[in-house]
Amino acid sequence: MIVSLPWATGWVKRNAPRPPAYLNLIISLVAFVHGSLAFNDVLQTGSHIIQFPWLNQADLRLSIILDISPTNLAVLELITGLSFLSQLYALGYLDKEWALARFFALAGFFEGAMSGVVLSASLFQSYFLLEMLTLSTYLLVGFWYAQPLVVTAARDAFLTKRVGDILLLMGVVSLSALAGGMDFDNLYKWADQNTLTTLTSTLLGLALIAGPTGKCAQFPMHLWLDEAMEGPNPASILRNSVVVAVGALVLLKLMPILQYSPVTIAVLLAIGIISALGGSLVSIAQVDIKRTLSYSTTAYLGLVFIAIALQQSSLALLILFAHGVAKALLSMSIGSVIAVSNCQDITELGGLANRMPATTSAYLLGAAGLTGLIPLGCFWCFGLSIELFSKQAPWLAAVYLLTNTLTALNLTRVFRQVFLGNPMTKTRRAIEVNWQMALPMVILMVITILTPWMMTKIGILPAISAFSLEAAIVVAISGLTGVMIGIMLPLNKAWSRSIKQSVRWLQDLLAFDFYTDRFYRLTIVNIVSSFSRLAAWFDTNIVNGLVNYIGRFSLDSAEGLRLSVSGRSQTYILTVVITIVFLLASLSWLAS
Repeated sequence: MIVSLPWATGWVKRNAPRPPAYLNLIISLVAFVHGSLAFNDVLQTGSHIIQFPWLNQADLRLSIILDISPTNLAVLELITGLSFLSQLYALGYLDKEWALARFFALAGFFEGAMSGVVLSASLFQSYFLLEMLTLSTYLLVGFWYAQPLVVTAARDAFLTKRVGDILLLMGVVSLSALAGGMDFDNLYKWADQNTLTTLTSTLLGLALIAGPTGKCAQFPMHLWLDEAMEGPNPASILRNSVVVAVGALVLLKLMPILQYSPVTIAVLLAIGIISALGGSLVSIAQVDIKRTLSYSTTAYLGLVFIAIALQQSSLALLILFAHGVAKALLSMSIGSVIAVSNCQDITELGGLANRMPATTSAYLLGAAGLTGLIPLGCFWCFGLSIELFSKQAPWLAAVYLLTNTLTALNLTRVFRQVFLGNPMTKTRRAIEVNWQMALPMVILMVITILTPWMMTKIGILPAISAFSLEAAIVVAISGLTGVMIGIMLPLNKAWSRSIKQSVRWLQDLLAFDFYTDRFYRLTIVNIVSSFSRLAAWFDTNIVNGLVNYIGRFSLDSAEGLRLSVSGRSQTYILTVVITIVFLLASLSWLAS
């Protein structure tokens, strides 16, 4: 971000806006290579803690602490690698964008905030880095600030995240008072020895999970991710893949503190189930090609929340890695479709498979990596989840399988609408995207294929013997069921809504996210607005009226006293004496 500022702020006007793009690409590539070297070193020598004392007052100690561990470096490699590819993709996608320098400055800010959150070993440090992430999200979503919908989307995304951040801040302040320190190791030791009451631990736990809930677009703070799709697609690539993963990683770090609150764990589990099933159902009724993916992101992060609530950290990390890579590839694919057609409505697209072979291949491979259909990344996620939950919580295994089925259904439906059939008006002249967009897709396709191998090298993916053949068959059947339903589902490009009233009602219910935004307007928004109007009336009529009355009374009194002035000094002395006597009598009465 810093090296892009001279161009982004207009200090350098003689050069084209591409130098900051090249500088960002070089720095991201250097960060990725350096992270790889550090990762190899950590695997051989073990984790490292880098600490810089910052504040030590009374019983509060704050430090800048970096945790150089294999897990953190693996997530860091995911962030820097996908950031490099998305920025290379942005060179082609935003080829004619006049504010290219500003975009790359914001992309650098985005990447830096995510990297800091991942490496942070302090809750206080994680909090202000999450605030940086919220700010960078607001700026990137509102990149095209001349469009009213973009401004609204940026505002809603910022305010929704602020709700979670404020509650998280309450938890951070409470922990600083209770534990006396903010680094995670000390917080874990304090959590093992704390004697908090049930109410205190519950309120503290609910406050701490609010921040990650907002960052991961989970119910009930999930609407912002859908609206954030109004921003540039290269930013959406990161938002749908690694930004949400960063929020979940913070939640993973907080779990040793939260596990002592059964209510918090139950709420976390409920949030995950509602988000997984609700997000999957809503995605199958969307006609905006970007929103079909945003709701599936909510669904998969719901699966991560379930795994975290059940103390299955390896499964949660596995889903984060596999989902991040596959979703980034899918986002690049649909971004290419939008770039050549200038259209996001899937009912107005079609026949692109022959015209855009690289984009089509990227979509198919990303869809395969996201669903449990063939042994790519998410196949392992669902297989391990079935093996883990089939005995202790079969109904949770059913949630994973149903999410897999609905995701496969949604991706098949979108593929039929966009890539198959006859070309539509907006796709008749479509051609494959330029090399700057195609190259990152091809690289990411190779990475998607190699994801299981890479996760095995990292150590978060066990051997294939970790789950049984029966679990693998069940997962494959669930994915195949979704594909078959998506193939047989009747689709008609003449209308985006069914002509059957019963089907239309259900379709509208899902398309409008169970009318969640309307429910919020009728309840929370109306309550806040009513209190605001009441407070405004009280301030205008009571507070302001009382102040004005006192002022008028003072002026009227002064006017009356002015007319009673006699010019006799003995009268003034008598008035002063009477006043002093009255004041002393009042003080003596109060003292008694």
